[in-house]
Amino acid sequence: MILKKLRNLICRPKHQLEYLRSKTLTVRDVNSLNIAMGWSKTPYLEYPHLFEFSYLEDLNQRKLRDAEVILGAALNSNPKVVVEIGTAEGRMTSMISENIPDSSRLYTLNIPPEEIKLGGKLVTGAYSEDQIGRIYKEKGCKNVIQILKNSKNWEPNIGVVNMAFIDGSHDAEFVYSDTLKILKISEPGTIIIWHDFNPYLIANYAWIKSVCLGVDQLFRDGHLVNKVLHLQDSWTGLYIV
Repeated sequence: MILKKLRNLICRPKHQLEYLRSKTLTVRDVNSLNIAMGWSKTPYLEYPHLFEFSYLEDLNQRKLRDAEVILGAALNSNPKVVVEIGTAEGRMTSMISENIPDSSRLYTLNIPPEEIKLGGKLVTGAYSEDQIGRIYKEKGCKNVIQILKNSKNWEPNIGVVNMAFIDGSHDAEFVYSDTLKILKISEPGTIIIWHDFNPYLIANYAWIKSVCLGVDQLFRDGHLVNKVLHLQDSWTGLYIV
């Protein structure tokens, strides 16, 4: 019996997120993140919804923590070209738009309604064409370029990207594919941020586990090599190419 237990222990496959766990560094607070990134500017964060509590997922001001990472990167990296995968109603699109220079270009990609069944299963929602980007359009954001395309079939032709926010389908295969496409048009210093990323919540939320599996596979296959910074209580992973 003892020999059988030892054999099972030896033959047991390693943890499926072993690469990601060894590559993820948790940052205690936004001040520590600013020091790590060399950021000196504080983004505009006075958006009422960031301080609202509607679901258990909003614990510990999770939405505010997310915004501190995403908008901090948008403001401090002074990007010329930003890509967002997953427009939805355009709330984050509008916030990124307001924290980057007017001369910057923000490409935001969303799957068209007629192709929703061809996308992943772990998505925030299915939106009509009128709903996609509604918020940034209502705010009149001029530096946003909308792309309606399934990210699996999207071949970016937009030059070098300085920052990317990946928040489309949370299926591991889409996270993997979307990230590869961004890596191909990145340069050293490009910032990639995955949303719904938190290695410590993989047992709680299927979509978070799936995102983490996609990122883990990118490390396994050698496409990613640097550390991922994860701000505590956020659902974000920040990677510098």
